[in-house]
Order: sequence, then structure tokens, then C-alpha cells
Amino acid sequence: MAFHEVRFPDNIGRGARGGPERRTQIVELASGDEERNASWANSRRRYDVAYGIRRADDLAAVVAFFEARNGRLHGFRFKDWADYKSGLPSQAPGPQDQVIGEGDGATTVFQLVKHYASGSQTWTRAIAKPVVGTVRIALDGAEQASGWSIDTTTGLVSFDTAPASGVAVTAGFEFDVPVRFDTDTLDVTLDLERLGSITSIPLLEIRR
Repeated sequence: MAFHEVRFPDNIGRGARGGPERRTQIVELASGDEERNASWANSRRRYDVAYGIRRADDLAAVVAFFEARNGRLHGFRFKDWADYKSGLPSQAPGPQDQVIGEGDGATTVFQLVKHYASGSQTWTRAIAKPVVGTVRIALDGAEQASGWSIDTTTGLVSFDTAPASGVAVTAGFEFDVPVRFDTDTLDVTLDLERLGSITSIPLLEIRR
């Protein structure tokens, strides 16, 4: 089992359906009241990319990609066109989009994260697959052109010198979702004009 640092074809992935999934246990009491419990602390994303196949060439590209990943065996990158930026969809990533930590004078490594806030509630998502060349970093609002590096396979930002105590560490970036195929079979259909389709191509987010 390995993770292949390649991205599923963007032109096909753009037509995908899917999004975050959570697991909640609900028990209905005799009174009609409910007790709810979150089985998962974090969401997990599912997609179906079959809707993005529009040409026979698209079909061939998907089959080749599937074979190269050995079906469900190896993970890969997927661009979720509905959620792939650190900030608003209409804006380019900025160095102050997301707070990823606060300096303490000793810590040099920070994980990229994205915060999802509504009202007083916030959920924080670890970002492990930033896109090469898109990451921007700022310390107390001042963008840093150097003095740091990013591991695009883990989402870890490493500083040459630890940010001083109390300094806000922020970042902006584009990112992919680590996924795998959730099937070992592609059910391909060819019509009389030799145009192909696949009923379903499920992808499942990999959580480590």
C-alpha cells in the first residue's frame, strides 16, 4: 500500500458529485426524544467521478488511472472543485487566510489547517496535500518570502527559526484531498457508436 502523489484528471473530476460525510448514532427514546452521539470526530469525504466522463478519451484516461493505482490499493490526489482553497472560492489564497498556530519561541513545525466556522462553532481540518507553488506564509500579518519550507506530501510547514512567542502564524494555499478508489471493479458500458460510460466510480477520502 502506498500513496501516489499524482492527481486524478481535473477535467473529469470537475464533474464529480460528493462531499463531506459524518457518522452520527441516533437513539430514539420511548418519549420521542432523541439522544445523538458523534461516532467520528472528523468528517470523511466521498465522491463519484463517473459524472465527469463525457468522451471516449475520458473513459480511457480513467481506466488507465484506475489500473495504475491497482484499484483500491494505492491512494492519490483529488481536486474537490467545491472546496480547494484556504479562503473564499472567489479569491486567490492569501497569506492570512488561516491561522495555523502561534509562536512560542521553540516550535518550528506547524500543520496546515483549514477552519470551518458557523456561529460560535468551528471545526478544524488538517490539510495534508497542499498544491505545489500555492502556499503563502505570514507572521503577524507580514508575508514571509523565505525562512520556511513546505512538505507538500504532509502539509507541514517548517521554519528555519522558531517564530517568537505570541506571533500569529498564518497561511494561504490550495489543496487536494487524499483519496482512493472505493471499488476494485469498473463497470464499463460501450454503446453502438463506441462511446463509453461507467455507472459509478466512487472515491473515498483517506484518513490517517
